Amino acid sequence: MADGNYEVFVDALSRGLKMEQNSPTAAAGGSFAFSRASSIGSVNAISCSSASSTHNTDDEDSEGLAVPAMSYKERRRNAHTHAEQKRRDAIKKGYDELQAIVPMCQTTDANSQKLSKATVLQRSIDYIQFLMQQKKKQEEDLESLRKEVTALQIMKTQYEQIVKAHQNTPQQGQNQVSDECKFQVFQQIMDSLFQSFNASISVANFGELSSCVFSWLEEYCKPQMLRDLTLTILSRSSNLLRRS
Repeated sequence: MADGNYEVFVDALSRGLKMEQNSPTAAAGGSFAFSRASSIGSVNAISCSSASSTHNTDDEDSEGLAVPAMSYKERRRNAHTHAEQKRRDAIKKGYDELQAIVPMCQTTDANSQKLSKATVLQRSIDYIQFLMQQKKKQEEDLESLRKEVTALQIMKTQYEQIVKAHQNTPQQGQNQVSDECKFQVFQQIMDSLFQSFNASISVANFGELSSCVFSWLEEYCKPQMLRDLTLTILSRSSNLLRRS
């Protein structure tokens, strides 16, 4: 600001000297004094104006420095702090929700010690694995039930076809064998077997009875012998039905 005042002063002094040189010689004394006085007054006025401007500028600068602006590093530090706090709040909220949802993390006693984050995570993992096993078992049970339903549907269809076929058969029931005839066939088979059983079995003691039973089964109850006996009795019963 001092350099500016000096330039203003020099400029005003030069203009005053030029005015003095151009004035007439007769009025040299009065005019010169007036010119010098005017120049000095102008310089003083300019100096005062400059000083006033300088004072106002200093006041404005001092007012601006009263509220310093936040630097880039401070703004970045504040943003990082805010983001870090937000992240921590989100993590805490997640742990609280896990502890509220997972049954093994819930504590009913108010005086019990607070679970650590590692414990909450481990119990949550155990609970998720338990749920996965339950889900797998339920899927297997569901698949088994679906197979049973499919098998029952097939059996139902087959039985419906059998019933429909019997309903469409003409002269239904005319050639059926009566229960009495079936009982007679069964009775004749049992009578024949009992005769051979009674002739071969000894009941002196349990050990002898057991050995005799096995011997009788091997001798008289062979598939071929039973087949021949059954055919003989059926042939005899058929002949009796025809005669009657």
